[in-house]
Amino acid sequence: MTIQIRNAPVSQLSVPTAPPPGLSDQLVESGLIAKDAQFETLYGGRTNQVWKVLDAEPDRVLKFYRSSLQNPLFRNDAQLEAACLHALAATGFVPRLRASGRFGPDRWVFYDHAAGTPWREGTAQVAELLHNLHTQEVVLEVPKGCNGSVDLDHHGTRILKGCRSELSAVLADCKPGTQVPPTPRVCLIHGDPVAGNILVSSAGLTLIDWQCPAMGDPCEDLALFLSPAMQHLYRGKALSPEEEATFLSAYDSPQTVRRYLALKPWYNWRMAAYCLWRAENGAPAYRAGFDLEVAAL
Repeated sequence: MTIQIRNAPVSQLSVPTAPPPGLSDQLVESGLIAKDAQFETLYGGRTNQVWKVLDAEPDRVLKFYRSSLQNPLFRNDAQLEAACLHALAATGFVPRLRASGRFGPDRWVFYDHAAGTPWREGTAQVAELLHNLHTQEVVLEVPKGCNGSVDLDHHGTRILKGCRSELSAVLADCKPGTQVPPTPRVCLIHGDPVAGNILVSSAGLTLIDWQCPAMGDPCEDLALFLSPAMQHLYRGKALSPEEEATFLSAYDSPQTVRRYLALKPWYNWRMAAYCLWRAENGAPAYRAGFDLEVAAL
């Protein structure tokens, strides 16, 4: 179901405890939520506003996108998330989509709440989840992802150009020199499979936050999950060498793993650039991530 809300007021992003009143009213009128529904703010996302909807129905999630934010690494597209949830519904590792729509200049997605807690340990099961995703035969109109060292060089350089501190020049001097050609084996990738976007329950793993998928190199997802910076930000510490080795073995594709290891310096370099950009733009916690990625180089 797609709902268009016309002539809606600009979103009130300064009030995180409940959705904008006009949006709540429209969801009630459309029969998606009860009139007396309560909203519980869900924390953990770093970009959008997310609430658990509490009424007589099983718990659902309302995700309200912040259209004003521009991120050089992670796209924020509600339409892509809705398309992925719809296309992957039969897999069992994504939440069930209920509806999506627009509210003024912003968009929202409404889906069933996925049980579980953010991933903390057990890299083998994450490797199996990502391998399952990457072998899905899904045809979607999604952007192309970075593919090969030239793409990663261009992407990292664009991010660095948005940085202002002297560390940008230091990082530019650390740029890898290896060349890895593009792979013809592209597939649907999640684009942001960090620990906070993987929920663990007795039923298995659920992959959430599908706002930046791509048709690209599966190594991209491997690099984002294994990233020392992303593990530190979402889990409090980078993976151990043993945890990383277990993940790569469980992914069960030696060819993809060899390619990832060849591209790993480029992924570390680009992520270091991204962490520097975030640290310079109101997210000081990313400064530690910058150091971890540089050390990994």
